[in-house]
Amino acid sequence: MDPRSCVNIQKEWDIVGARQLGREMAKEIGFGTVDQARIATAISELARNIYLYADHGQICFEYINTKSKKGILMTAVDVGPGIKDVSRVMQDGYTTSGGLGAGLPGVKRLMDDFDIESTVGEGTKIKAIKWVK
Repeated sequence: MDPRSCVNIQKEWDIVGARQLGREMAKEIGFGTVDQARIATAISELARNIYLYADHGQICFEYINTKSKKGILMTAVDVGPGIKDVSRVMQDGYTTSGGLGAGLPGVKRLMDDFDIESTVGEGTKIKAIKWVK
């Protein structure tokens, strides 16, 4: 498998494709089944946000291998309306879709590193890393 792979998110079925690819890469890196499930859940949330709120976007997966640790980097990028108030969106319980509001705060909790950049009218870029323990 390539050290970097991407899935375009334009239709609902693409969420499943992204989830499967990410989980497969996580397994190949050496994540256990619990962390594979965490990664798949995070991917679902990120891909679902692209599908619901943006015109289009993609999620890319990349192996990270340093001298001391290895992991997976997920980068979700969309061309959408952007997020006006990132701090509000990162509060537990906040939702604009009528969902449970676990979205991005949930992704942050599931992953080891999390970063979000968003520009209104341009889109959003989220990077999340999970390290093999």
